[in-house]
Amino acid sequence: MIYFDNAATGGRKPDTVLTAVASSIKVCANPGRSGHKLSLACAKQIQNCRYTLNALFDGYGFDRVIFTKNCTEALNVALLGVLKKGDHVIATCMEHNSVLRPLEYLRQAGTIEYDICPLRGEKAGAYLHAEDIRALLRPNTRLVAVTAASNVTGYAPDVKAVRKILPDHVLLLCDGAQGAGHFDIKMQGAGIDLLTIAGHKGMLGIQGSGALLFSERVNPVPLLFGGTGSMSISLEMPDFYPDALEAGTLNFPAVLSLLEGARHLTLHQKEITSKILVLSEYLVKGLQKLPQYTLYSAPNPCGITAFAHRIFPSETIAERLSEEYAIATRGGLHCAPLIHEALGTQDGGLVRVSLSHDNTRQEIDILLNALSAM
Repeated sequence: MIYFDNAATGGRKPDTVLTAVASSIKVCANPGRSGHKLSLACAKQIQNCRYTLNALFDGYGFDRVIFTKNCTEALNVALLGVLKKGDHVIATCMEHNSVLRPLEYLRQAGTIEYDICPLRGEKAGAYLHAEDIRALLRPNTRLVAVTAASNVTGYAPDVKAVRKILPDHVLLLCDGAQGAGHFDIKMQGAGIDLLTIAGHKGMLGIQGSGALLFSERVNPVPLLFGGTGSMSISLEMPDFYPDALEAGTLNFPAVLSLLEGARHLTLHQKEITSKILVLSEYLVKGLQKLPQYTLYSAPNPCGITAFAHRIFPSETIAERLSEEYAIATRGGLHCAPLIHEALGTQDGGLVRVSLSHDNTRQEIDILLNALSAM
């Protein structure tokens, strides 16, 4: 099967990632829970991953790198662990349900209020303007949530421009599920207070890996309580990070995959980004020649291209590509309902093709030939 669903989960992993995961399953020691050599060796690898992610994303210290099972969990910690009663939040219409649903839960609970910033422009030209966020600020605005890249269109807003218009006391949360690994995200350079990442997409790790990185301006409270391997005499959670937010045994194979994925990106990110962008441009140009489709993406380093057929709903197109041509794409609303409302595609959804650097022009040609026949 030709795999074009990398925005859902990366289809291929580097050999170093696969080898690390296989070896970690064979070892099967519990990091941070015992004092024997194997446990200590695993704990050292966990620490190496914190150091590597902190360096890769220009973070605020290894102790403020928290491992989660995915980006959704990281976003829940970032939102439910930080926001308090009376806070106001601004999010964009590009956000994933992993941002929107926690905010809606808090709103219905009477804890917060939130506003949604719209997009300007339309279709492939839709973009976020920082001044539209400024217009929504209130005296009690505590946090602004802006995705690093839309999981629907691949568009990456200017996060630095958003930070510049925010008052100093307002926190900036960046959902890096799609952007991380595809282009540079520098927390301190962009003024990002909370960054969430998914390990199994552009970061080249396996499913079950994710992380939350946060600044000294943020002190999330734990949402999960249990053993940490530290302060075991106390019935209360430790009051220091990362222990305060990492109750229970860590997914060592997943964390190790994230470490090796981050190391691979440290060495090869520029060439990976360049290749995906070239492939993205090639796909967009090909789709522009097919009059039965409407494009909603410009070329982008995330490799995401969204489009709609003039007649058939997106899920029909995706199903036919899978069943008739053995091509994996995704159709539907992609867990991001508000951007579909903004684009006017909430009824039929969009077909999303998401490329990786392992894809080829020949594979794209096969896709274009299949689409031209529909």
